[in-house]
Parts: sequence; structure tokens; C-alpha cells
Amino acid sequence: MSNKTKKILSIIFLAIPSLLLLMSGVMKISGAEQVVTGLTKGGFGPYITAFGVAEIIFVILLWIPKTYKVGFYFILSYLGGAAAVELAGGQNPIAFGLIALAWIGFYFKSEENFIV
Repeated sequence: MSNKTKKILSIIFLAIPSLLLLMSGVMKISGAEQVVTGLTKGGFGPYITAFGVAEIIFVILLWIPKTYKVGFYFILSYLGGAAAVELAGGQNPIAFGLIALAWIGFYFKSEENFIV
């Protein structure tokens, strides 16, 4: 597979979770009613804005070439917590799909980090 193909695949696979996290962060910061209601029911009411800011910062870190690894690990950690909350709440574990997409994108972006 050529480097150009790998780069395109990494952008595609990393863009999906990035865009969803970016959208989620903006909705949390702007106080979208449905998001605020859901997170308040889960006991996260006081932290909604902080979660939104964190999501946006993590996405920015992912797309800066010098900090993409840190951003990737922050996103994985955040989505891991989201997956745990989804499972505990009996919701569909969508975060696991985003984690898988992020890992695939990271693989195409930096294959040297994987022992193959």
C-alpha cells in the first residue's frame, strides 16, 4: 500500500471520531438541551462544560502533527470512560466503534508504532 493511500485512510478513519467529538464538545459548551438533560440524569451536570472543552482540546491535539500521539491517547482514554458509562447505563456502546475507528486511523498514520 502506498504512503499516499495510507495517509488518506488515516485521515478518513481519524476524521469520523474527531468530527463526532468536536460536534459533541460544541453541543456541551453551548448547553444543548438534550445533551444537558442526558448528562444531568447521569450525574455529570456540573462537568458538562469541562467535558466539552476537553473533547475539543483532545481533537485539536490529535490533528497537530507534533502532538497527535498525545491527542490520540487522550481521545482513547475519554472514549474508554464514555464506553464504560454507556455499558453501565444500559445504552448502546457507540464509543467502542469510535475507539476502533481511531485505532485503525492511528495504525495507518503511524505503522511504526505497531509490532507486526
